[in-house]
Amino acid sequence: MPRVARTYSSPTSQILKLVGKRIKLSRKTAGMSEANLAERVGIARSTLQRIEAGDPSVEIGIVLEAALISGTRLFDPDVTRLLTETEMLERRLAPAPRVYSSHKRQIDDDF
Repeated sequence: MPRVARTYSSPTSQILKLVGKRIKLSRKTAGMSEANLAERVGIARSTLQRIEAGDPSVEIGIVLEAALISGTRLFDPDVTRLLTETEMLERRLAPAPRVYSSHKRQIDDDF
């Protein structure tokens, strides 16, 4: 079965392009060539070019790794703060504990 191209919303496409441009600017500011950054990330130069162009089909982990290695700041670089925020969000997303009561309500079904 042929693969159908996925489409993305305009804001998603713009964010991907912005991240790609930030990575490219950071790479150039650091004096890194495409080949150098691609090698450090462990990807082909063509994959880096796709990242810098905002291609949505590149794995997010690879994009984040390219951002980190190039010095692109996407999040607060304080790892402790990232871990704290992650833990806080995990607690907020965790299912609420069920409250069990030993008191059972009697159902009045005598009509």
